Amino acid sequence: MPATQYWLMKSEPSECSIDDLTNAPGQIVAWVGVRNYQARNFMRDQMRIGDGVLFYHSSCAEPGIAGVAEVCSAAYPDATQFDRASAYHDPKSTPDAPRWLHVDVHLLRKTRLLSLAEMRANPNLATMRVLRKGNRLSITPVTAGEWQAVMKLVQK
Repeated sequence: MPATQYWLMKSEPSECSIDDLTNAPGQIVAWVGVRNYQARNFMRDQMRIGDGVLFYHSSCAEPGIAGVAEVCSAAYPDATQFDRASAYHDPKSTPDAPRWLHVDVHLLRKTRLLSLAEMRANPNLATMRVLRKGNRLSITPVTAGEWQAVMKLVQK
């Protein structure tokens, strides 16, 4: 069995917040709307059930990690790509050849907000991809060391 991997997954709170996940049935949401091939490939090729997730609020007044979750499904086709009424509709995608996938994410716990500023100030997190200039990916790998550092910080 492969070792647990860790991920940072960004969501705009207006789209899906940590509170939305907290209030979702079974505290599970489908991570829909990813339209970047590298992020899709992480879900398709590398994410496994049980992998850890840092739930990150982005594009908001105070971005940062708002909770801890886990991947709870294998990747499967994102139905929003077929829905003409969806902002995530992709006319080039078909049910026979879907371009976009997603995983389901299950809440483990809501945490205090670990702000982007606090993350940048912590030397143990200096290598996190989310802190790199120009990083716009909605899903990025997190090392075991970075995961442990975040877990210590959100305990405070």
